[in-house]
Amino acid sequence: QVQLKESGGELVQAGGSLRLSCAASGRTFSNYAMVWFRQAPGKEREFVARISRSGVITNSNYADSVKGRFTISRDNARSTVYLQMNNLKPEDTAVYYCAASVGAGSVDYWGQGTQVTVSS
Repeated sequence: QVQLKESGGELVQAGGSLRLSCAASGRTFSNYAMVWFRQAPGKEREFVARISRSGVITNSNYADSVKGRFTISRDNARSTVYLQMNNLKPEDTAVYYCAASVGAGSVDYWGQGTQVTVSS
């Protein structure tokens, strides 16, 4: 089992920045790719960003809507994954979830989510 706990969500004005954190406990953190998702009110959960077990990121590992504004990173020594969000827009308002993934396309563990609200 892997337990994931997100933090860092809050109310911010458009154009502002936030850094979300997701702390993992349980099994070896470096065995998992880590993924951020988000779910806006009335919408389906959507992919935001992914980082490999070793920290490799490619441009394809970001949703088009966040490319150039969001950066995913991880610290395996701290068992934590981060999502730096810059130039936030009202449409970024959502509950943000981190997830641990063993294989491509799979999600094995979810966090409980953290609310990000961007005011215009």
